[in-house]
Amino acid sequence: MESRRLRVGQAITPEEFEELSDAQLARLVPKAYREYFPGKEGCADGFFYLHDGSAWSFYKGGFLDD
Repeated sequence: MESRRLRVGQAITPEEFEELSDAQLARLVPKAYREYFPGKEGCADGFFYLHDGSAWSFYKGGFLDD
């Protein structure tokens, strides 16, 4: 797989999700929400819940409801 530069809020594929480490995934989450990132193991289907009940999706590069 060719490596690409990943940026905050950028959508990734399920394959990329599996290949990235917790630290690499955390850098894709906006700073305001990083403290809620539970690590890769805590992400069901590539998303995790924030304190307000909204969910951040790595596959969308944003919130599930957007």
